[in-house]
Amino acid sequence: MKESGYKNYDELPLFLNAATVAKALGISSSSGYELMHEPDFPVLKIGSRLVVPKEKFAEWVSRHTQGGAE
Repeated sequence: MKESGYKNYDELPLFLNAATVAKALGISSSSGYELMHEPDFPVLKIGSRLVVPKEKFAEWVSRHTQGGAE
């Protein structure tokens, strides 16, 4: 497993791309890209670019963490 390049939530940019999502989760870039195409992942499409608002990413992580409300 890759190590996350971010030490805390405040270090994340306002909008995350697939590479940033992957880095934050400590997964491969291709896994981050696949995750962004999941139906329940909070993606914002701007033209052909997919980004995730930082707040929505944190909410998604919380919902998908064991013991979180789904």
